[in-house]
Amino acid sequence: MSATLRDLVMAARGRLTAAGIEPNEASLDAALLARHVLGWDLAQLIAYETEGPPEGFAAAFEAIVSRRERREPMSSITGRREFWGLEFEVGPAVLAPRPETEIVVEAALECLDAAERAEVPGPPIVVDVGTGSGCLAVSLAVARPAVTVVATDISQAALSVAARNAARHGVGDRILFRQASLLDGVDGPVRLIVSNPPYISTRDIPGLAPEVRSWEPLEALDGGEDGLDVVRALLADAPRVLAPGGWLIMEFGYGQQVEVEALARSSALELVRIVNDLQRIPRTLVARTPGEP
Repeated sequence: MSATLRDLVMAARGRLTAAGIEPNEASLDAALLARHVLGWDLAQLIAYETEGPPEGFAAAFEAIVSRRERREPMSSITGRREFWGLEFEVGPAVLAPRPETEIVVEAALECLDAAERAEVPGPPIVVDVGTGSGCLAVSLAVARPAVTVVATDISQAALSVAARNAARHGVGDRILFRQASLLDGVDGPVRLIVSNPPYISTRDIPGLAPEVRSWEPLEALDGGEDGLDVVRALLADAPRVLAPGGWLIMEFGYGQQVEVEALARSSALELVRIVNDLQRIPRTLVARTPGEP
């Protein structure tokens, strides 16, 4: 009897689990890879899983399962990652967006809405530092049509990916992509700065999962000896760019809350709050410049 789609997906699950991928993740990945090859949604896969695969499926599925088996990340294989309900192109030039980074978007929208309610004068300009795939810049531009974004990155390859994502979602005319380190060349005043900076300590890079260590750009991961080099630099330079009462919203890593709070309190900014992620892990800094907006 010929193998069904379910048989092939289950066999792939077993291979991925044997490769060191956690079983639940392996199940999800195997099904997603099958859907990627077929161009189907989940309902279609379930409806036809007891039937034989379409012609050409087995060879194409084998090829991408082998890639995942070698711990290539799903985002690299499919070239896509969902973030804030939007689909983003990803690849080796950019960090794949993580769900916890959506907290930055949530906090940013709260700050932008507060400024609108207060009838703050001037255009709502946002700077996305280290834009990578453009997930923060594009999500904010989509969610708030009045916003203009300046998105910086040291990588021209990353900026090209981000520009394509902006065009995909119809906001390319409201995002200025600039090849620069952090806030270099950015003039204020701006209402908001957002960033998901590199915050992993150099010594911890070798211990990262293969999907991260071997497939994502080092410059988007390595935050220096203690992981806080870029955090320090942004806290130091943000007051130069922010308008009075303007915000800095920045992601940081597990176990870094005490150091990040201390750095914020020693800066010219006011620490507003630390936001936890869904696992109750402190994840995001919200700070602002003194004065009324």
